[in-house]
This record gives sequence, C-alpha cells and structure tokens, in this order.
Amino acid sequence: MKIHILGICGTFMGGIALLARASGIEVTGSDSNIYPPMSTMLAAEGVVIADGYDPAHLPNDVDAIVVGNFMRRGMPVIEHVLDRNLPYISGPQWLYENILRERWVLAVAGTHGKTTTASLLAWILEYAGLKPGFLIGGVPENFGISARLGDSPFFVVEADEYDTAFFDKRSKFVHYHPRTAILNNLEYDHADIFPDVQAIKIQFHHLLRMVPSNGLVVANGADAHLKSTLEMGCWTPVEQFALGDWQAELINADGSAFRVSYQGEIVGSVQWDLLGIHNVHNALAALAAARHVGVPIEHGIAALPSFKGVKRRMQLRGQVQGVSVYDDFAHHPTAITATLAGLRAKVGQGRIIALLEPRSNTMRLGTHKEQLAHSLTDADQVWLYQPAGLNWDLTAVLEGLGAKGQLQQDIDQLAAKVASSAQAGDHILIMSNGGFGGIHDKVLAELAKRNA
Repeated sequence: MKIHILGICGTFMGGIALLARASGIEVTGSDSNIYPPMSTMLAAEGVVIADGYDPAHLPNDVDAIVVGNFMRRGMPVIEHVLDRNLPYISGPQWLYENILRERWVLAVAGTHGKTTTASLLAWILEYAGLKPGFLIGGVPENFGISARLGDSPFFVVEADEYDTAFFDKRSKFVHYHPRTAILNNLEYDHADIFPDVQAIKIQFHHLLRMVPSNGLVVANGADAHLKSTLEMGCWTPVEQFALGDWQAELINADGSAFRVSYQGEIVGSVQWDLLGIHNVHNALAALAAARHVGVPIEHGIAALPSFKGVKRRMQLRGQVQGVSVYDDFAHHPTAITATLAGLRAKVGQGRIIALLEPRSNTMRLGTHKEQLAHSLTDADQVWLYQPAGLNWDLTAVLEGLGAKGQLQQDIDQLAAKVASSAQAGDHILIMSNGGFGGIHDKVLAELAKRNA
C-alpha cells in the first residue's frame, strides 16, 4: 500500500505518516512548511517530502491521498484530485480505518490540556508495561516522538474538536470511536469554525454517542459546559475528577506535590516537576483512564514523578545569569491564566515577564480580546507582539494592562528590549501556539550578549 499525505509536516499528519511507516506502508507527502523536528523525523523513516502543493508531486501509483485540514477548495492540488476522481480520505478517517479499528482507544478531548493529559496517560501505561500506541499533538519528553504504533491493544489519541477536512466538517474526534474518553473541559474556542459554545457542545455530544456502554467517560466535574453536555445524553459510566470521584489536595501551592483521593479515600501522594492546579487535574484524569484499562491506582501514581513533561508546555528553554526563559503553548485566556498562576505559585515574589503572541485563529478574530488583559494579571511585566494579519488593535488590551503592558511589532527589537530589562531572578514566560519567530533563542542570545 502507498499513501501520499497533503500537509505531512503538521504534528497530526506527521504522526499518521510515522504510524503508516511502522505498519509497512510506503509514504510520501507534500507541505509548504518543511522544517524540523517533524521533517527530520520523517526523513529518518525514509519518507520523501515535496516542497509545496504542486499536483505534479502526487505519485501516479498512490492508493490513497490523505488530506490534511489545512487544504481548501480552490487549491490546485485539491481541484486536481477531485477532477480526476483520485482516491482521497481525511487523516482522522484514515487513522480509524487503518490503526484504531481493532484497538482499545483512549481519547483525550477538551479545550485545554489535551496534549499534556494524553502524554501523561501514555506514560502511565508505558510505566505499567502495557506498551501503548499513541498519537499526540506534541512531543512527550519521555518518548521523544509524537506517534508510535505500540505493541498492545491500547492506543492513546489526542482528540481534537477542530473540523476534519474540507469535505468533512465534523470534529476530528468523532472518527476515533473511543472506549475510554477523557473530557478535560469545554470552552468557546475555534471561532473560525464554531459560531458559539453550543455548537462545540453538540460535537462533544456526538462523541459521547459513540462511547460504548462498557466503556468509561472521565469528565471534569467542575466544568458547567461538560455537565450540560452530559445531560444531553450519555450511555456510558462516568467518573468525575476535580469534583466527584477523583480529587486532589495540594501539599505545595504550586501543584508540585499533592495527595490523590478516589471516592473519598486517599490513595497516594505525588511529587513531580509539573506546576499548576490544571496539571494536577490532568493527572487525575490520566489516572482514572489508566485504571479503566487495568492499571492499579498506586502504579499510576508511581509513574507520575518520572513524567518529563511535553515540549512547549512550560518548557525551560535556558537560564542565563539567573534569568530563566520558558516556552509555553498557551493561547487562550483560560490557559494563559492557568500557566501564569502555576508559575506564580512556584516563584512567589519573583518577577514574571510575559511575552504573548496572539496567533491562533480565535485570537486573530479578536474573540477573546476582552478577557486577555485579565488573563495576564499574574505577570509583573507584559510584552504583546502584534503579528501581521491580526484583525484587531491590541491598544485596548494595553489599556487594561496599565503601566506593565507594552507593545512591539518587531521580534528582534522585542527580544533585545526584554533582555535589557531582565534582572537576575526574573522569569521570562513566552506564550504562543506558533514558533513566535524563534524569539526564545533570540532572548537567550541577547541575555548572553548582555552578560558577555
């Protein structure tokens, strides 16, 4: 079998390529953004990648063209595929038909925390000797790769609610047919495809309709939108975390140590490297899902201290002359608030300098602009970067930040100014769901230059 993947260097589609190669399938692909780490991972697997979406890149003998959700009608390669009636399929559908159909799927859904929770769950299963497969929208440091076929019936998948493809506007996760489903939380996001939060709740309801009665739904008991979604219909046993069956008592205020209780009984304690109550809740969800496939709670708890985290999730990128620089994927006001709260609890009175690139589709539309200044409350100094293509003016956010807010439109100048204002003991937190122009390395370089 031979497939060609359009958009192969994205984390999800690149993961599909890795899974296909591990299954003995020949893989080629096309993308307009070919860069490490995905490009090097794929090259190591013998995957040939063409630069751009020229129809000429499509092999004549391909059995299926796997279409990423970046692809749109009007793109020459898509019109070529349709005009010639070439066989095409979405990534999520291909994943189900070729990898997931015979597996016990553990799907991790929610507006926030999917990548970390899926990584935690995969690590707990690995620690327990279950050798799971996984496809995760990030790179868990314990594994060093975003996808693996595995050597057991169990497969962990990060279950995104974004739409599937230009020809399939259902959420990706409805294709996965999980037996174990984690629902981390539910908020309004993806304003480019969902008109309101009710539309997202309907997609989550569709997911719940597919979880079998002998499965398990692990849901955040403190989330009102999830509560009302479950009330729309659920035919599966439910265990709740945060409130309900699984709860945590913080030992350290920053979430680096906590006790776990299950159905009112303390079952163990955890000391680990992650920060924030949101990560404590991610751990509870992963423990519940792992227990469903047979991992004793005490074994799950024992796995947590050796969890190394996920790249770009409060990842320490470097320290220069006492200044720490972190990289985080936060791009929604709730995630920004949680990330800053976790760091604040860790550093106490230490100064936090936050850099934010409002880059996501929802941010670009200005959907959350009124909540943005408040979400940055825990930072002592805030630098906002106005990227090209932002559809609104950040001035109103600056006004909400007062004296601690500043705006910059040039990344090199931003890096230089942040570095020049930093002092020993400061914590620079850089937040974006993109590369942010490589600003992490630029800030570290400026700090080193200043102290040379």
